[in-house]
Amino acid sequence: MDLDAYLTAARRTINPALDDRDRILDAAAGLAEESAEVLGLVRKRTFQARDVSRERLVEELGDVLWCLAITADSLGVSLNEIAKANVEKLERRHPSGFAPRGPEGWNRSPKE
Repeated sequence: MDLDAYLTAARRTINPALDDRDRILDAAAGLAEESAEVLGLVRKRTFQARDVSRERLVEELGDVLWCLAITADSLGVSLNEIAKANVEKLERRHPSGFAPRGPEGWNRSPKE
């Protein structure tokens, strides 16, 4: 499935009772909430040795994608535009691919 097809399908499940302001707030808040759910599952899997199924992770990541898609759409930004801009930023930041900077520079953020 491509990103435009996904957005078309995701739009069908927008709450029609929300106005533009509330729709974007709902989607953006949902993005934070659903991302936290993914973090919780990864934490359980990594630090508590709990069994977290791939299906559960895919389900929660799908919720993150829905919230991202609706937030972007509400702002008039396409997922394709976001993906393209992000790849361009990554290529500028890491032209030869990611390489760790070593212990002396571990906490420094790259400048744009």
